[in-house]
Amino acid sequence: MPENRTPDPTQHSLWRPLRLLQESMDADIARLYAERRIEGLKPSWVMELLRLHARGPMTITELAESVGRTHSALSQKVAAMRAAGWVRTAAGDDGRSKKVTLTDQARDVVERLTAEWRATEAALAEIEAEIPYPLTRVVADIEQALARRSFHDRIAKRLAQDPAWE
Repeated sequence: MPENRTPDPTQHSLWRPLRLLQESMDADIARLYAERRIEGLKPSWVMELLRLHARGPMTITELAESVGRTHSALSQKVAAMRAAGWVRTAAGDDGRSKKVTLTDQARDVVERLTAEWRATEAALAEIEAEIPYPLTRVVADIEQALARRSFHDRIAKRLAQDPAWE
């Protein structure tokens, strides 16, 4: 090992397989969009598009709250969706907020996206039925463990014992 180098801690990751799995599944959904010539749509945008279709125009804050995201994260996502032609924004009622609406492009495919959402959820339920420990159970179990002691506190405890953190 070269001088002054420490081992690369990123070589080992408990979460990398989950991230790679989700990326692979999203790529499969994107492939379905491409097969139907739905161009320029990211699977990660569909929940917001369907929410806007179901509930009508919303401010970025309202949309963020409805999908459980931060205003900042949703603002960035809306900007990307706007640039891709899926939504448009206009000044909100108070002049400080932005109202998000679907474009004609989004309205033209929203029924297909609704069908894809239902099919995806059914496929996930099918997968969960095939495995001995479903992801929904994993998530619930992790949430319970974090309710007992937060992720922050668990990491902070280990960092307090690591001289490199000082």
